[in-house]
Amino acid sequence: MTFNDVIGQEEVRDRLLQMTREGRLPHAIMLCGPQGVGKKALAVAFACHLLGEDNAMLRKLEHPDLHFTFPTIKLPSMSSDHKPTSDDFAREWHELIMQGPYFTMDEWMTAMGGENQQAVITAGESEALVRKLSLKSSQGGYKVSIVWLPERMNIECANKLLKLIEEPPSQTVFIMVCEEPDKLLETIRSRVQRIDVKKLPAEVICQALISRRGVSEEAARRISRLANGSWLKALEELQVGTENEQFLDLYISLMRLAYQRKVRDLRKWSEVMAGFGREKQKRFLQYFLRMTRECFIYNFQQQELIYMTQQEEDFARNFARFVNEANILSLYDLANRAIRDIGQNANAKVVFFDFALQTIVLLLQK
Repeated sequence: MTFNDVIGQEEVRDRLLQMTREGRLPHAIMLCGPQGVGKKALAVAFACHLLGEDNAMLRKLEHPDLHFTFPTIKLPSMSSDHKPTSDDFAREWHELIMQGPYFTMDEWMTAMGGENQQAVITAGESEALVRKLSLKSSQGGYKVSIVWLPERMNIECANKLLKLIEEPPSQTVFIMVCEEPDKLLETIRSRVQRIDVKKLPAEVICQALISRRGVSEEAARRISRLANGSWLKALEELQVGTENEQFLDLYISLMRLAYQRKVRDLRKWSEVMAGFGREKQKRFLQYFLRMTRECFIYNFQQQELIYMTQQEEDFARNFARFVNEANILSLYDLANRAIRDIGQNANAKVVFFDFALQTIVLLLQK
């Protein structure tokens, strides 16, 4: 895998290569940015560059000095005292990443067979890393450890990884791929060199859709605008019957039922939401935040500020007036609290029913 597999992000690529050329490569790098901008792709391409791009093993991502760490789940077949590690899911990870470095946590959860769980990085993972990285490089060069979503480490793992970063094995480079750096220990954040990976320009996404996916120029322009800087979002828009269409239906149902104060139907709505896996529940709440923001902005009638599909805009045309200065911040707070509660394994039925009831109250505010 090379930098040619990365969509855009030439500035970050050049910075990484320059640090290497000038002998200023830190032992721990953290690539930070929103989902879908190419952090994982950059990490893998840079790791391959450090290890030697012409190596046949790297083309299959099977180099003995390349180590992947990622969130995992506990399968029913595992013993009660087993701490899941990336090695437990090495085959599933390899199959997925060989299809391309752009994939979501939901796709990874499906690959592991754990849609209804929350994936974490356990203390067992840090212990496994210590063992792997204590070995000498098989090729006499770097050893590279890519950690995808380090913010999902539990506290025991985070503390052990901190010690490993503080006293890194010889010629070891850690590359962390992070979306929520504020959830990491401050002591870890202070010991890595953070590199921010920005959203992709619409024109970059547009050209990639045309050249890599064979999309027409007109469709590519529309999709690249809706993608809002995310290649993953652009790919999602290419698919028929996307998850966002389902989320729009759920959003419309919630708002209509809340406005009509149909408590019994809202309870049924909350039960539908509770039937989703927690990762999908959190994605819906993120969609709620985005769609609510779009409805609020729609009131200003500034078309260049609106990022909605035609179906979303059709709904917003009549509904947007109910999202206003009196309730926009409270609606945001409501969704963020629900995201926090779902992340802490709260009862989903309770969370979403309360969420729906609070929405009734907020829609009445003018």
